Amino acid sequence: MSENRARKKAEEMINWNLVFPNQANPSGNMFGGDVLAIMDTTAAMAAKRFSEREVSTVTVEAVHFAKPIMVGDNIKTTAKVVAVGNTSMIVKADVYRDIGNNKLMRCVSAYLNFVAFDYQRHPTQVPLLDLEDDDIIANKIALTIKANAQQRQDAINQLLKANEG
Repeated sequence: MSENRARKKAEEMINWNLVFPNQANPSGNMFGGDVLAIMDTTAAMAAKRFSEREVSTVTVEAVHFAKPIMVGDNIKTTAKVVAVGNTSMIVKADVYRDIGNNKLMRCVSAYLNFVAFDYQRHPTQVPLLDLEDDDIIANKIALTIKANAQQRQDAINQLLKANEG
């Protein structure tokens, strides 16, 4: 079955934004939801480019807000498919703050899970991923996150089912 699937390398998507006052709290820190929206958009572009299909976000996992992003910061968002299933893709996304002198500081990272779908909005198969050496660790992390998310969802489903009775 998978022998008929195309293989391809993922392309890194890059997006630059400027943080405006309406995107921040009174202390000048960028709202997490606004950061996540930018990450989701950039990650969706990476998933869509890889799969050559329409995509939808399924989950956002392992979000880590490591450093603050402030009003006036120029931020660079990168996203790349690092793992695939049959119809799903896991995209690693990072947001960096431009700190000058051609240096960036990573502020936020996350792994986003997308599903590809056809014109009738049915899940559709994605290509197999040819990993580059730089992506091997991100791939292992993504697969661990996916397994942990599935265990969490299974436990939640058991609790909900037990509560119904």
